[in-house]
Amino acid sequence: MAGSGPAGGPSAGGPARGDDPSAEVLGRAAEAFGLLASPVRLHMVWALAQGESDVSGLAERVGGALPAVSQHLTKLKLAGLVGSRREGRRQVYYVDDPDVVTVVRLMVGQLSERAELDARAGARLRRLS
Repeated sequence: MAGSGPAGGPSAGGPARGDDPSAEVLGRAAEAFGLLASPVRLHMVWALAQGESDVSGLAERVGGALPAVSQHLTKLKLAGLVGSRREGRRQVYYVDDPDVVTVVRLMVGQLSERAELDARAGARLRRLS
């Protein structure tokens, strides 16, 4: 399988068509998806994709207890999915990677559309019954 980079390897833009990602890349992706498999953490990343927040604002938005949200943020931060900075006495969290934002918005957006279509189809079926 010849890639578009030197010696048939991947180009600078990522794996060439037909080339598989390395085991390391697949492992890192699986790790990131594993962290996002938690509905609470996914909601937190979704909320942070909309704008920065401190831990108390995020806990209020996602309906979680402060210590639990703080632990989730630590895991997301260690994985590089979110970043933080200090503003006075508070720590402000944000999603620093636009690709993470894109993936989360795409997945949640697609599933929201499907749910809407399913709801409309169910309403039509109820009217026909």
